[in-house]
Amino acid sequence: MRIVLLEPEIPQNTGSIARLAAATDTALDLIGPLGFSLEDRYLKRAGLDYWPFVQLRVYESWRDYLDRSVKAGSGTPRIVAFSARASQPYTRCRFSSDDLLLFGKETKGLPRAILNELSESLYTIPIQNKGVRSLNLSNAVSIIVYEARRQLGLLD
Repeated sequence: MRIVLLEPEIPQNTGSIARLAAATDTALDLIGPLGFSLEDRYLKRAGLDYWPFVQLRVYESWRDYLDRSVKAGSGTPRIVAFSARASQPYTRCRFSSDDLLLFGKETKGLPRAILNELSESLYTIPIQNKGVRSLNLSNAVSIIVYEARRQLGLLD
């Protein structure tokens, strides 16, 4: 399983997600363009001293990611995408150990083309209060990673 962030913009969110990735031994893929430098002090501070434990890969673009990561591997892993605009709740997803968990940028989410392409494997985290548009990216990633780990029996 890999956490995949498409064009993340806020270094503190990515740093928190990197800490989650280290804590759960889950690989992290960052797809650019990034909204910050990997040397950003906020990114490093949010990830604390856990960066050496992060299995990190960085890609220049979505196309680069598809070419180098998804198509290059043996077999084709499933991309499971998450969006506030999806209608199917994440609780209906049956995760597998080689899933790529895709999340969009903080301000815009996933582009429409990707939403359309991945419509069969597109899920949302339900929000009860209609006045709230979305969750913080690092919170959303945490919910999904721990649900996937629960389903896979990796919480013991």
